[in-house]
Amino acid sequence: MGKRVAIIGAGASGCVCAYWLLKSGFEVTLFDKNLPLRTLLPTGGGRCNLAHAEYDFKELAKNYPRGEKFLYSVFSKFATSDTIEMFERMGVKTYTQDDGRIFPESDSSLKVQETILREIRTLGVKFVQEEVKSVEKLIQNFDSVVISIGGHSGYELLKPFGVKIIEPNPSLVGLNTKEDFKELSGTVLKEVNISGMKGDILFTHFGVSGPLIYKISSINAFKQMPYKLTLDLCPDLKDLQKNLNLYPHKEIKNIINEFLPHKVTDYILKEFDKSAKAHTIDGKTRDLILSKIHNFEVTITGTNKGEETVTAGGVDLDEINPKTMGVKKVPNLYCIGEVLNIDGFCGGFNLQNAWSTAFVCAHGITNGY
Repeated sequence: MGKRVAIIGAGASGCVCAYWLLKSGFEVTLFDKNLPLRTLLPTGGGRCNLAHAEYDFKELAKNYPRGEKFLYSVFSKFATSDTIEMFERMGVKTYTQDDGRIFPESDSSLKVQETILREIRTLGVKFVQEEVKSVEKLIQNFDSVVISIGGHSGYELLKPFGVKIIEPNPSLVGLNTKEDFKELSGTVLKEVNISGMKGDILFTHFGVSGPLIYKISSINAFKQMPYKLTLDLCPDLKDLQKNLNLYPHKEIKNIINEFLPHKVTDYILKEFDKSAKAHTIDGKTRDLILSKIHNFEVTITGTNKGEETVTAGGVDLDEINPKTMGVKKVPNLYCIGEVLNIDGFCGGFNLQNAWSTAFVCAHGITNGY
């Protein structure tokens, strides 16, 4: 196996693949029309959510709506603890939040970007700032070629090889709704329940967003629209009658306000007399109000264009050897990162996919597979 490797795409997976190859003595040229690692900067809200504190690789893989079984092999070779060790070796110390998300102590994506680039520059990487339009030419001039172009474009590079591509759809994105929630825009609801999953949601001028909605958008990335979601806006409100009995002379809106933001209360009680006293609320009215809270229906009509940071779809995983990230039908051609049909939930899972597939690819090339 020759020592000259071309990597197309200087994002998270491309740069880390270069890091491991350079450490093994390979000559690496990184091609990208944009500045290297620019897509790392907005991750984790600018703090760089490097990974998630799940150390069982099979449990870790459950956080990927597409790619779970494929990642068993990948994560068995490089997973969360390996990520932490790699960054500590680079001088990036980490800490873990209560929710399991792992961040650099600097809380700075920029510093992580600078560290990775410093490492690979020190090791001798060559950067070429240009758009690659033909993989065939690179295959003629390099011993191995790695495609790490991300999930938004560039799939035409693989078409000459007959590699199956699953047309990408937005994932981890806000959802547009048929219902008009402009009056609720900016309102956050905590611990909403959707199909047994709990999390926070945000009402927006176009529909719904927030961590739980991102998760739903990921799961339903290929679901035909329109489709309906049923939200339990307040799972903790189990016995409204108890509160009605406790405060018989309190207005119904003030009782509901104890559980929900005022704007949401007003929206829920649109069809009712909001100033009605608790003792006047009969059983039928009580149950109708509860149904509107616990069975709050929204109709999803689309995704909020331009908001997505991750895509579902990409190179069909049947085309890739999970032990090497090599394209089965094309010797010495590899695919890593988000170009693959792999996408994870929020919380460091998509960067973990980048680090892990990068390592497995570099290991495969190093060992001549």
